Amino acid sequence: MSTGSEPEPDGPDPTLGAIMKERRHLINLGYRLLGSVVDAEDVVQETYARWYALSREKQDAIESPAAWLTRVAGRICLDLLGSARARRERYVGEWVPEPLPDRTDWITARPGGAVTDPADRVTLDESIGMAFLVVLESLTPAQRVAFVLHDVFRYPFAEVAEIVGRSPEACRQLATAARHRVRVSRARATTPPDRRAGLVRDFKRAWEAGDIAALVGLLDPDATTVADGGGLVSAALHPIEGAEPVARLFADLVTRMPPGFTILEHTVNGQPGLTARLDGATLVVLAFDVADDRITNIWAVRNPEKLRPWTAV
Repeated sequence: MSTGSEPEPDGPDPTLGAIMKERRHLINLGYRLLGSVVDAEDVVQETYARWYALSREKQDAIESPAAWLTRVAGRICLDLLGSARARRERYVGEWVPEPLPDRTDWITARPGGAVTDPADRVTLDESIGMAFLVVLESLTPAQRVAFVLHDVFRYPFAEVAEIVGRSPEACRQLATAARHRVRVSRARATTPPDRRAGLVRDFKRAWEAGDIAALVGLLDPDATTVADGGGLVSAALHPIEGAEPVARLFADLVTRMPPGFTILEHTVNGQPGLTARLDGATLVVLAFDVADDRITNIWAVRNPEKLRPWTAV
């Protein structure tokens, strides 16, 4: 789908530069709302298509093209979230958000946005964490949109209401409910970044060695692993729970990996993670969550459609 159009007879579009500058912001918004770069890019294409479907007269009448683009993109995302649950029911195995390589493009604020009501803010780097995105999957579409727009991108509830199609007070209540869900899920003590990296590095060594005892020692007793193969490659269809079952899963996995594979440390969604590669191709991306100095969750993404951004990493 094209995001541009032929110039009108009266000359080139004077708003083109400003409009295209919004692209990165819209993709960032779409990814946090949908958990998929591919879907976010489709939303942006559709948003631009709708802009260029307007006459020049209607475009000129829009006071803030940036705000218009955000409203349209937000509404498209809301519609997609409404149908996503039905699509996920047909998905083979568990669905995990698409993992992101270490790119600063994904850390971006609302252009010109003012900081208001800062006590409840989620920082932008936190908002791409795999654990955070997984919690967002448990929200209703309206809660997710209201929460992300307000708490992450700092849009006032009056503007959020125009996207969600509810009153500002109703949107405030949606964001409050979502915020409570996020806080409950993140109630355990956090681990400093250097210790998180050290735990993931120790996991890598134990995994390479197939050392079940060492793996168990790094895992929370209730640790959970969720794998996403999308029905395209082999992967556990249901979560694996408990330190020993998770440790045995990875110890067994390393014995079944093809000769010549390597396990590498990478930043995954802004946090320490691992990848397994063979002949330049990424076989799996592992994202980790850590609390109380133990690994609590591991998300293993094997679906090749979600690993395309990792081919050049």
